[in-house]
Amino acid sequence: MDKARIGIIGFGSIGKVHIENFMKIKEAEVVAVCDIDERELEYAKSKYGIDRLYKDYHDLLSREDIDAVLVCLPNRLHSVVTIEALKSGKHVLCEKPPAITAREVKEMFDTSKRCDKKLLIGLTMRFRNQTQVLKSYLSSGALGDIYYAKCGYLRRSGIPGMGSWFTTKSEAGAGPLYDIGVHVLDLTLWLMGDFRADTVMASTYAKFGPRGKGMGGWGKPVPGGPFDVEDLGVALIKMRSGATVFLEASWAAHVGESGIYSLILGDKGGVDYTSMTIHTEENGVLVDKRLHYTKNNPYLTEAQHFVECILKDKEPITKPGEMIWLQAILEATLKSAEKGHEVKVEQLI
Repeated sequence: MDKARIGIIGFGSIGKVHIENFMKIKEAEVVAVCDIDERELEYAKSKYGIDRLYKDYHDLLSREDIDAVLVCLPNRLHSVVTIEALKSGKHVLCEKPPAITAREVKEMFDTSKRCDKKLLIGLTMRFRNQTQVLKSYLSSGALGDIYYAKCGYLRRSGIPGMGSWFTTKSEAGAGPLYDIGVHVLDLTLWLMGDFRADTVMASTYAKFGPRGKGMGGWGKPVPGGPFDVEDLGVALIKMRSGATVFLEASWAAHVGESGIYSLILGDKGGVDYTSMTIHTEENGVLVDKRLHYTKNNPYLTEAQHFVECILKDKEPITKPGEMIWLQAILEATLKSAEKGHEVKVEQLI
């Protein structure tokens, strides 16, 4: 095989981001698109010249001339469609979060192994050059024994698709914790090299969405639709290693700036992801080191990685154990907030 033939299942906002990037890769060809919205299919044909168009994803999966699919659907469908796609002989790039529950994620990866097909989860922050440079630097143990990290993804006004599946718990599973918190938590745990958590204590709040405030520009709003998820979540995560991780994620909050942060502390040094600064001590003197990197398009790099996994039999960067634990932590966060007490993470796996 010298070219990966790709089908996209779900042609909303993220599906359009992906097609733009996959079409830049000469070893890939987007050959089919599936969406329940006829208008999206018409757009795929007029804008990108795609003529294999489907409203039922089963019809797309039945094609033997498609090597891989991108699953860009509401979170509830991630595991169902991914598993069906793998069983149909397709490699899969599934958007984040991996699924609604950790056990669903485990079933996805078990199926991937059994079918001998690649499964990549779309955690795009791993593909930033910024992240890759820092991961390489930290791999030598520059921070020493990592014992604390805090991370967050905060938006001042950025609720996606108000009233749509994004804000409907039965479809999305959660609000910002699953939508954007997953990105920064994965980033931080991956840089730490530690995903195995012991317990989670968490709280969630919905202060803006229920009042129709805090709307962002992503997704398709549905006027009068539900909002029964959180718009801010916080968690204190105790790792099995003894380290502690603090996580916060908001779609809407009275904060000065929207953005991502991650701070990781070890007994030999600390790192601030935003400024790419290593704080340490050398020869009895406190030292700050700035790491340099070249900005890139992480979605394009992610697409290139997925195509290489298919054509060159490479292993996807998102490992099964990492993804199962990541989802279990997020799931435990919701359960802790609901129950009002600490939750053991392993019981969810």
